[in-house]
Amino acid sequence: MNTVVRRVWDRVSASDPGLLRLAAGLRTTGAIALTLAVLAPFGVSVSHLVAGAITAMVATFAIQEKRRGPQAVTLALGLPVAAASVALATLLHSLVVVGDVFFVVLIFGAVYGRRFGDRGHALGMIAFQTHFVALFVEVRAGNLPGFLGTVAVAFACSAVARFALVPQTSAGTFQRLRRAFRARLAQLLDAQLELLDAGPEDVERALGHLRERTARLHETALMIQGRLEEGTPDAASARLVQRRVADAEITAERLGLLLLTARSAERADTLTLHLPGFPVPEAGRHLVRDASRDTVRRDLSALRLLVRDPEAAGASRAHLRNRLLGYRDEENLPDGPPAVQDVFRGIGEAARAVLGLRIVLDGPQDDADDTAETARSREELDAEDAALEAEEEPEATGLARPTTRAAVQVAVGSSLAIVGGEFLSSQRWYWAVLTCWIVFINTASTGEILVKGYRRLLGTVLGVVAGLGLAGLVGQHTWTAFALVLLCVFAMFYTAPLSYTLMSFFVTAALGVLYTLLHTYSLSVLVLRVEETALGAACGVIAAALVLPVHTDRRTDELLEAALERLADVTSGALDQLSGAAAEDLLERARDLDQALADLLAATQPLTHPVSPLRGRKDTARYVVALLETCAYHARSLAATAELLPTHPSIAADPRLRGAGERIVANIGAVAAHVRDEPAAVRTGASIASLLRPGRYGTPRYGRVTDRVLRHLQRLDEAVVGLARPLGVPVKAESGDVAA
Repeated sequence: MNTVVRRVWDRVSASDPGLLRLAAGLRTTGAIALTLAVLAPFGVSVSHLVAGAITAMVATFAIQEKRRGPQAVTLALGLPVAAASVALATLLHSLVVVGDVFFVVLIFGAVYGRRFGDRGHALGMIAFQTHFVALFVEVRAGNLPGFLGTVAVAFACSAVARFALVPQTSAGTFQRLRRAFRARLAQLLDAQLELLDAGPEDVERALGHLRERTARLHETALMIQGRLEEGTPDAASARLVQRRVADAEITAERLGLLLLTARSAERADTLTLHLPGFPVPEAGRHLVRDASRDTVRRDLSALRLLVRDPEAAGASRAHLRNRLLGYRDEENLPDGPPAVQDVFRGIGEAARAVLGLRIVLDGPQDDADDTAETARSREELDAEDAALEAEEEPEATGLARPTTRAAVQVAVGSSLAIVGGEFLSSQRWYWAVLTCWIVFINTASTGEILVKGYRRLLGTVLGVVAGLGLAGLVGQHTWTAFALVLLCVFAMFYTAPLSYTLMSFFVTAALGVLYTLLHTYSLSVLVLRVEETALGAACGVIAAALVLPVHTDRRTDELLEAALERLADVTSGALDQLSGAAAEDLLERARDLDQALADLLAATQPLTHPVSPLRGRKDTARYVVALLETCAYHARSLAATAELLPTHPSIAADPRLRGAGERIVANIGAVAAHVRDEPAAVRTGASIASLLRPGRYGTPRYGRVTDRVLRHLQRLDEAVVGLARPLGVPVKAESGDVAA
């Protein structure tokens, strides 16, 4: 039973890395429930209960700092900000023009505050949302003191929920993230087993699962990297964890490629893992069963066991670990075709990465049952750890701050929404303003705002339908209604990172219940909610398109150029170190590359959205992003290999690698220059793979750094040239003749 519960919990952890969504949902609903429990004995009105619930929700979700101290400071500062916002909304209610002007100024200040980091963003959101609360529950001067007391209670309950009921500590979040990484690594191995066994009819589905779980593992690795400084005791420990997580991710991804190759007569294209719809080689559709495939299946299952149950001990576990690590020695490889033997080598490297991950996360392990190969792997890991610990702490790099452009845009859009909203309803106009405000949060281009507005409108329409049913269900049963609101709030926060449409659906469904409690529910009110939402989204899009516009093409070009620069930086640094020169902070450079790719992927969503009518641009955007992800995989692999040089006994620098990679770095720069509208061309020439020298019996020399690095360089070279074609970069042969 314990095993079943652990596996179910692993799946929950894998679907919600670090349980961040679950914690956010529980913390927010806990704050609301506690606020209602404190206010109810005083016999306050339903309006006070609703105001308290919404304020508690805002005070909880607005604060995004990772450490408890800054969270407490922001929460303390938020109380007077909220009180002032509610008071001004109340006092300016009768002065329509002055009140509207103040609201626009408040919106501008709230968005502009994002330039001051998480605290500025939180205080701006608290000011705006509590102003909205005052309008929603119709606070007036006569009952203002009571509502200010409600606000104070809500903030106090939010503090209790945050620091006592559902505490959020950096160390705790990091521990949950590491469990999620293990769970997703085990799920990726499950997908690899599925691919190994898939027949001709199932191979496409199995490959889809492999792609999905490879992407999820990478997502979790990025989340861990974002929490390293807060979740580890010092910078040296953070670098160790970052290195081990990167090793595990790279070896798992490489193992998937080796399995694809083992199913086919040809070496699998790396793009197969990164581009949905990329076809499986015809030869790879037919499953060949033999003794070596059965051994691969057995060893993949053993590797999955080592990942899934890190706390398990005993001689049997040590035996499995020793056998898999033994595959790092050529003499221990089972018999089989060369492609299958490659898989065994990949399993051995993955077992080493899992061992390193366990040591850095769980501390020293019992080595009484170690074989010679396992002992050698431990020595290599210890040497690498010592080298990383000796490095200086890298300087922190500041994140790009938002400019005043977004504040001006949202102020103009909100002004339009106020005017248009007043025409629709003099009582509910603020819904249009709220929508206009929300579509600007975490968006940077006109296309992103358009997509977000569309999703909010769709969620609102569906939520209205649900709200009708829920309102009829609860009637005037106050506490039943609040229970449903709590469920909707939890669902809203749990689904927010997954689907903005779902979040909007639950928000609107909850509002239908709140309107019932406030005795203002009617079908016309919910229809008005849809109309105001559509108006607010339209005003946001108009403001984004006409006022200091940042078009999607320009935004994606800027991020594409940034990603290419990070790719060139990682590649050149890795080649320098592999050639014998010194390079600094390769892991940090690789992390910056991953973040640049994540930003680019988010910015291309308007181009790849299912409703986009521009199918040609959609396919091009997906292809370019997939090629960049392929390039990033090979660049990360080069950086990881380069980091081994100072300590690994079987790896030595090879000066030839610098010359082999010069063309790649130059080509990446040429593509970036073309994106900037500068004249440039990509050069092609002799295959980098031709620099490989066969070892004995015509097989590659595994275990020598040059052979593996040249393969990554060859794939990177092919991917960069492939990237030039959809972007329209001229491709020329080394002689200068135009090749494409």
